[in-house]
Amino acid sequence: METKRKALGKGLEQLFSNEVIDFDNFERKIVNETKESDIVEIPLTEIRSNPYQPRKEFDEKSLSEFAESIKEHGVIQPIIVKKSIKGYELIAGERRTRASKMAGKETIPAIIRDMSDQEMMEIALIENIQREDLNPIEEAEAFNKIIETSNLTQEEAARKFGKSRSYITNILGLLSLPESTKKLVQEGKISMGHARVLSKLSDSNQIDNLAKRIIEEGLSVRETEKITSSQDLPKKNKIKREPQYSAKHTIYEGIMREKIGTKVKISSKKIEIPFDSDNDLDRILDILGISMDGE
Repeated sequence: METKRKALGKGLEQLFSNEVIDFDNFERKIVNETKESDIVEIPLTEIRSNPYQPRKEFDEKSLSEFAESIKEHGVIQPIIVKKSIKGYELIAGERRTRASKMAGKETIPAIIRDMSDQEMMEIALIENIQREDLNPIEEAEAFNKIIETSNLTQEEAARKFGKSRSYITNILGLLSLPESTKKLVQEGKISMGHARVLSKLSDSNQIDNLAKRIIEEGLSVRETEKITSSQDLPKKNKIKREPQYSAKHTIYEGIMREKIGTKVKISSKKIEIPFDSDNDLDRILDILGISMDGE
């Protein structure tokens, strides 16, 4: 792994070698180390999102404004991609890629680098966390995924990403919230502070009801804490959360991902294969040898 990372360039090597990962200037270092002749124009239709991209929502208004800028000035800084079985996977530059598509561009300048799945996962998480692009639930899911797959303790994850141990514990606690309350957090209707208080309760109905009160009555975090204390609502037992993830599933996911060129998730006796478009679905079905009669 050390030899491979050195081959990626000093920017990436330094990013991963430090005890605390720092994404600042990462892309700039990669670009500066790359010869202009090695920056290539690749078709946007051949680029897929980083399969470990934790961010689910993108501000359409912001992207539209970015697209207008690209129409006028072009893409100033190349994206970074990894060659896959068919096409490329994004390492860095999701917004530039999306905005370029909105701008009607057919190609985008890119730097091609090799990278392991683990590194791609870490890059996606680091970029979003340090650029504050994730909502609390997305961030919690991202941290949970990397802790599970890397076999990190919460303390190790905190140290690696420059967070406190309590921050990691609190953010992971949000994953236990009912789905309806998670949605309110994702939409920004309930703050991280409110969600942290709610995540310590054990009854889903009480959590949902209190979440509605927070919105309807404009309750502050402190007022919410007082309610949970004064009404003596049932709290969760403080049990250390140990992520459960099958090592065999991880291996199978990797094999299938190499086979079809996209992220695969195996869990709860099911296989999930996401796709970006109808063309991408056709590509996956073709690889799997599945065809529709009459087409």
